[in-house]
Amino acid sequence: MRPSEFGVYRHDLDGLRGVAIALVAVFHVWFGRVSGGVDVFLVLSGFFFGGRLLRAALNPTASLALVPEVRRLVRRLLPALVVVLSASAVLTILVQPETRWETFADQSLASLGYYQNWELATTASDYLRAGETVSPLQHIWSMSVQGQFYIALLLLVFGLGFLLRRLLRHHLRIVFIAVLSALTVASFVYAIIAHDADQATAYYDSFARAWELLLGALAGALIRHVRWPMWLRTTVSAIALAAILSCGAFLDGVAEFPGPWTLVPVGATILFILSAANRAADPHLAGVDGGLPLPNRLLATAPLVSLGAMAYSLYLWHWPLLIFWLAYSGHTQTDLTEGAGVLLASGVLAWLTTRFVENPLRMRATNAQKPKSAVPLRIRLRRPTVVLGSIVTLLGVALAATSFTWREHMTVQRANGKELSGLSSRDYPGARALIDRAKVPQLPMRPTVLEAKDDLPQSTKDNCISDFSDPSLRKCSYGSGAATRTIALAGGSHAEHWITALDLLGRLHGFKVVTYLKMGCPLSAERVPRIPGSGEPYPQCFNWVQAAMREIVADRPDYVFTTVTRPRDTGPGDVMPEAYLPIWQAFADNGVKVLGMRDTPWLVRNGDPFFPSDCLADGGDATTCGMPRALVLDDVNPAASLPGRFPQMNVIDLSGALCRDDYCRAAEGNVLIYRDSHHLSATYVRSLAPELGRRMGALTGWWP
Repeated sequence: MRPSEFGVYRHDLDGLRGVAIALVAVFHVWFGRVSGGVDVFLVLSGFFFGGRLLRAALNPTASLALVPEVRRLVRRLLPALVVVLSASAVLTILVQPETRWETFADQSLASLGYYQNWELATTASDYLRAGETVSPLQHIWSMSVQGQFYIALLLLVFGLGFLLRRLLRHHLRIVFIAVLSALTVASFVYAIIAHDADQATAYYDSFARAWELLLGALAGALIRHVRWPMWLRTTVSAIALAAILSCGAFLDGVAEFPGPWTLVPVGATILFILSAANRAADPHLAGVDGGLPLPNRLLATAPLVSLGAMAYSLYLWHWPLLIFWLAYSGHTQTDLTEGAGVLLASGVLAWLTTRFVENPLRMRATNAQKPKSAVPLRIRLRRPTVVLGSIVTLLGVALAATSFTWREHMTVQRANGKELSGLSSRDYPGARALIDRAKVPQLPMRPTVLEAKDDLPQSTKDNCISDFSDPSLRKCSYGSGAATRTIALAGGSHAEHWITALDLLGRLHGFKVVTYLKMGCPLSAERVPRIPGSGEPYPQCFNWVQAAMREIVADRPDYVFTTVTRPRDTGPGDVMPEAYLPIWQAFADNGVKVLGMRDTPWLVRNGDPFFPSDCLADGGDATTCGMPRALVLDDVNPAASLPGRFPQMNVIDLSGALCRDDYCRAAEGNVLIYRDSHHLSATYVRSLAPELGRRMGALTGWWP
């Protein structure tokens, strides 16, 4: 939106926008951190847009028609977005493996529909899709938040203006300030609560972010009534600018926002806006940059103003180019030269987009609201042609149609995947190729790379595992429903993926399997557990484990089946955490027997989760898309000594059915082992059932 208030053009806010986009891009490209620049954008958006709407609502002669405003928003925001999304779609096909295309299709539709923040909130809280959140379109969450805010504020301000403008002509400003203040406080309180409950989801929550934009709108409503002496304005402006510039270095926005620490970039931006408030109240200073404090005058210089003018396009371009370069190069971060190249390419594309897409359509949107006689002939002659509008429209339609088509294709793939449970064990021996040296015919691997992420355990499909935000204890039964012998399957998703084999064995040998499962939550006494992979605090897990333990002990199962190891956080291999010991002691104290499974190897390369299906889709093979065994497993099972300490413990180690002596391949016996970076595919677990049955039969004595 145009950086002005009450007819006073704010070149310094154009420059602040340039500083903000520079911070965003530099911190993303070279430091992998959140700078606070996005929060500056949100405040400025609220100030520009909210201030303009309030001026219209308070003007008795101004129109309060919604349609022209919505049309204006569409013309200003969508064209550049469509161009970037279309280019990203082409690069996705050229650079990204086929396994990532569906995620891009989902997120491109979410970006076009301005609900990308909710799409990302869903994937951030979905353990099965956690690896999808870092995408070429991840940054568009803030555009979606702004788009939703624009529509909501437009309806609110114009609605109140339509109802109250004549009735409360002299008090309408007070009504607006009161309503916006109440909404700001409510949103800020909600943001703190949501941040404490689930920070990863709250980060993208529209209402948890609304207070940032609402504060900007409030600044627009109050700015004419703020009068500061120059010395104080200069001091405040300098402090505010310093806070904005240093925010990314001292605050980890990924972990701290949108909580209370967000007040640093947001409050600094508000203070910077108000530092030039006198110009809005003093007609002698209107339009004179000399009336600005020194820091504001520095930001009003031509280079920063020019950078701010193309900030929107630069924001749209820099992140996809960074992600595609990393995907193409195979690097996890950019060095100085690569980062400079990404920023240079982003700047060139941003300038071209601003010059040939944004500006022509923005000029048309602005001039379309004026009488034809009021528009200078030279400007009317510079209106974009029908060709430009048609190209942008066709790109948007083609992108949406392609995304829908690919999603339909994936639906067909998933439907075909239902046959996985009936694959011939002779054609697809899976684990038997390692255990029994079964002959492996030359056949296509199953599940395919497109089927892999949907090859899930039945308990997931039945919603029998609590997700991150669900504190409830869900109990479901599998195996033989009429059996009197019971095995409790308890812990996180790494215990859960064994349900495929346990269900088969239960029906075959006459025992029931009762599930006590929560995503990312193994049985542990750790008081401040963290979400596996992301490292985010997971306090709900501790409370759930306590409830599950009480329930299991009360139910008196014959055995508890759970994982007894996990990957080592500080190096290669696996470990039996000390925090697990109180769990085994509690079971021992209550006479509960345990079948402890050594955990599945977690595949990690260069510190990031490694997805074999992506590697295979990108042209790799079962070996190159695997991992050396020494990187994921210790030579000796870390839990091997537990039975000597806890007699009720029985340890099962099937790592020999997952990995060869020196290597853990991506597939064995024509079956893909992993459906992501650390969960086994249901099809491979099914092939493990005979060996698991032999081990369990020997330990329990229930069958030969």
